Amino acid sequence: MTAFPTPRPLDSLLGFTIPERHVRGRLVRLGAVLEDVLSAHAYPPAIEKLVAEALVLASLLGAMLKDDEGQLTLQAQTEQGVVSLLVADYKAGAVRGYAQFDADRLAELGDSPTLCDLFGKGYLGITFDQAATGERYQGIVPLEGEGLGAAAEHYFAQSEQIPSLVHIAVRQDAEQGCIGAGLLVQHLPDGEVGRERLHVRQDHPDWEHIAILARTLTDGELTDAALPLTDLLWRLFHEEQELRVFNPLTLTKGCRCDLDHIRSMLGRFGPDERGEMADERGIIAVDCAFCSRIFEVPLGELPRVH
Repeated sequence: MTAFPTPRPLDSLLGFTIPERHVRGRLVRLGAVLEDVLSAHAYPPAIEKLVAEALVLASLLGAMLKDDEGQLTLQAQTEQGVVSLLVADYKAGAVRGYAQFDADRLAELGDSPTLCDLFGKGYLGITFDQAATGERYQGIVPLEGEGLGAAAEHYFAQSEQIPSLVHIAVRQDAEQGCIGAGLLVQHLPDGEVGRERLHVRQDHPDWEHIAILARTLTDGELTDAALPLTDLLWRLFHEEQELRVFNPLTLTKGCRCDLDHIRSMLGRFGPDERGEMADERGIIAVDCAFCSRIFEVPLGELPRVH
């Protein structure tokens, strides 16, 4: 058993591998970061839970990027669902997200709407942007199953052909606030070139063994802020010959809006277009959907277009 590093109890991600079983995985638990993102919006509990799930999933998938300038984006939408848009992204350990929804229709669904109730016939887009190479990988899968984790499993099976297990849990507590956590376990694709893929083989006991152990994890264990992620890994896989754990990654809130960026964006428009955007005071108000802040930019502060 490899010696464990000690991650923070919350807002931390821990990567690991089980070499003998050809498995890799990640554990994440969000607390203060989640509260910081959600505090910018007065979401009802069902939408708060949905956004929390999206931020957990974005963390699990985004941490797969080896390029610090790369970005993982999740976008779920439908034309007729109660939730019209759900967005979350990850970049260099920073996460952000928001949702757009019909409050009146949501109230009709009761306290515990399902994913189907919220989206109807919706789809989840998962996009990996590699800044170093300029490459972009995107997959689109239907929003089916009990939660976003099921859609992610379908994405890996369909687009990557990698057997995967994704377990996401959210605890909404009046005293502790909202805690979101998740486990991602996958069979390593390395070494499969030139031979039959795992998913088409009739027997793959290594993966079946790990999947059985991973499925014993409960929502309560995942979201228990007093239970270190390292202890959680030990509970699940302590009988394995070797469990390698990587240095923990600290997660932060990652809204990237600022006045300089907004001025630069508005500077791309011509004088007539800027004038149409401005109010009677000569100010353009730009609303950031991620942090619910409104940035006011006077026309006089924008660069002249020659």
